[in-house]
Amino acid sequence: MYAAQDWKDYEVIDTGDGEKLERWGTVVLRRPDPQIIWPLIKETGEWRQADAHYHRSSSGGGQWEYKKQIPERWTISYRNLSFHIKPTGFKHTGLFPEQAVNWAWMMDKIRGAGRPIRVLNLFAYTGGASVACAAAGAEVCHVDASKGVVQWAKENLQLSGLGDRPVRFITDDVFKFVQREQRRGSKYDAIIMDPPSYGRGPNGETWKLETNLYPFVESCMSILTDKPLFMLINSYTTGISASVLKNVLSLSLGRRYGGTITCGEIGLPITASKLMLPCGILGRWEA
Repeated sequence: MYAAQDWKDYEVIDTGDGEKLERWGTVVLRRPDPQIIWPLIKETGEWRQADAHYHRSSSGGGQWEYKKQIPERWTISYRNLSFHIKPTGFKHTGLFPEQAVNWAWMMDKIRGAGRPIRVLNLFAYTGGASVACAAAGAEVCHVDASKGVVQWAKENLQLSGLGDRPVRFITDDVFKFVQREQRRGSKYDAIIMDPPSYGRGPNGETWKLETNLYPFVESCMSILTDKPLFMLINSYTTGISASVLKNVLSLSLGRRYGGTITCGEIGLPITASKLMLPCGILGRWEA
């Protein structure tokens, strides 16, 4: 498992009975997690005194119960990167801390390339990977269909003191954007993607990961430079294994460019039990 173990501002304190107890800076949140099918050994005072607790609704969705007054949003840092954290109505906070293991890997690849690197970040959310790549010296194009999260990403770039870096923020349908980049002849040295399990395009187009991931990766290959540096695929889709990503990358980038492919689970250490919390999978192709 690829584990993000060097956080200081974030911690999975404990897990059990479908929930996790997390520290985000000085704020402690209690949230559900479908991966946590093991029992809670003991509901300590930390659990009961969490600053906020997200309760799922039987009809779908859910809501936060605030035990204490907490800021509307606050900042946490990973190394020299900083991010705004804000509890949302969908239980998320605007950051996936397990992705720090990918941020570190990408930063090392960019810094070690010995040449200018252009990165395309697709389904880019609030920009954790965009900020990391910019910090490493890359030119970045950040694309997401949500105007709100693109604005959040811009704020994270500024918060990290990187507002002067060459980062282009695009609010657009990812698939349409890639098609336009093909027509324009645009090229990138590295591509990052975190595609959804299911979605609909602006004209009612349906996206299903199992059906559309391979042709989308093939489409993205047409906008890679002659000497690409890496491609990273993240997935949180239940039922898709790391071996599936390995096969997709092997039959696409591996067949054309050779290189190295590594895939596996991604996770976070749990302080109380010393276990690991699985948080999805990754697939990496590198030259």
